[in-house]
Amino acid sequence: MPSTEDITSFIQGTFLSAWALELLALLMRNPETRYSHEEMVAALRASDLVVTQSVNALSVAGLLLSEADGAARYAPASSELAGLAEAAIALYTTGPDAVRRMIVSAANPSISAFADAFRLRKD
Repeated sequence: MPSTEDITSFIQGTFLSAWALELLALLMRNPETRYSHEEMVAALRASDLVVTQSVNALSVAGLLLSEADGAARYAPASSELAGLAEAAIALYTTGPDAVRRMIVSAANPSISAFADAFRLRKD
């Protein structure tokens, strides 16, 4: 089982938005299934651009195989990545707001530091 620090680092380094995490969760539910671009857009109720960016990011991260026609399926490059992906999805399922904050803080560290200055307690 990956450590909390490893999971946080994985989330912050891999996901540019919660949409990418949602896409990963969709693909992980049925790892043998090849989803077309249109199926991913419909399942997530997201835009073409969001799905394209998420597929590209997850492909670069080694979490899925992307095909020329835009289709994709879950295919982690290693068992370590698979474990981190499972842990990230589990954390997102139990605490989606905390995971969203992790993603945003990685993208905008100065905004997060400013917002943290006004927090009365840490989550």
